[in-house]
Amino acid sequence: MVDVSMRIVAVHVGRIRQFDTGDDAAKPWSSAIIKSNVGGSVALTSLGLEGDQQADRKHHGGVDKAVLTYPQCHLETWPSEFPSVPWAPGSFGENWTLGGVDETDVCIGDVFERESTHGEICAVQVSQPREPCWKLSRRWGLPKLAVRVAQTRRTGWYCRVLRPGVIAEGESWRLVDRPHPQWSIATANDVMFAKPQDPDESARLAQCDALSDAWKSTLRRR
Repeated sequence: MVDVSMRIVAVHVGRIRQFDTGDDAAKPWSSAIIKSNVGGSVALTSLGLEGDQQADRKHHGGVDKAVLTYPQCHLETWPSEFPSVPWAPGSFGENWTLGGVDETDVCIGDVFERESTHGEICAVQVSQPREPCWKLSRRWGLPKLAVRVAQTRRTGWYCRVLRPGVIAEGESWRLVDRPHPQWSIATANDVMFAKPQDPDESARLAQCDALSDAWKSTLRRR
């Protein structure tokens, strides 16, 4: 198995907020996409970080999408395309901003483990890429942002929590299991966002047992 480790650069949680678009043609909306840096330690439960909320529980949160992560390296790339935004950790509504990894380094089903100095072991498993939605675009007032995230494949990914505990910024997590090396986040993105769609590849990805139920359902409908 390859040697992969990721570092938690920043930890963020958010509460549901109500937004008025200022446009009579657009409806007000709610989201917890604007998140605040925790700074210290925070409890990690089977449903995510303590204090974090989701406005749309049908498409966000839950066991398969308990923790949203985003690679720090992408925050250095987006300014060339969208210079009006002060890109920083938390800009994509992520819970963990990660250093040392991107979508090519991580696979569906990967288990990452962290052992504290007190012997407490926490573990998460990669469950699916993040599918950018309109709320990301609304948050920054950039209509094309969600589309560009999918096109560039700079999506980030979700994790389910296998072993809860207390986590903090600066921690390093190491890869301890990789059951599906053929399904990197980058490869899964290529299948989901392919134009035209490839039904055979969609069916293959849907058979990955570690993939989230939501993605399996979408792929099977194809």
